[in-house]
Amino acid sequence: MENFDQDFYWTYVLHSLKDNNKYTGYTKNLPLRFEAHKNGEVVSTKHRRPLRLIYFEACLSQSDALKREKYLKTHYGKMYLGNRLKSYFTGREINRNKEK
Repeated sequence: MENFDQDFYWTYVLHSLKDNNKYTGYTKNLPLRFEAHKNGEVVSTKHRRPLRLIYFEACLSQSDALKREKYLKTHYGKMYLGNRLKSYFTGREINRNKEK
């Protein structure tokens, strides 16, 4: 278990707090990749910051991670994420209403 995080590829979802959209990707090094997103070093999310990491999955191979990323970008994948993250988005709505 010493190199636990180095044994996987990661599929992840970011939530843009600026435009309220999601970004899905995959990587071998999740902490490093998330830092790159947060620092504006990734072209596709540079103008969508601040970002929050809201979901990730471990995969045993790069091909599995890529397939999972592609699935999560489909209609059914988005439905899966919507159900999986329902409490995250419901909680955000509740918190937004409390601030008003």
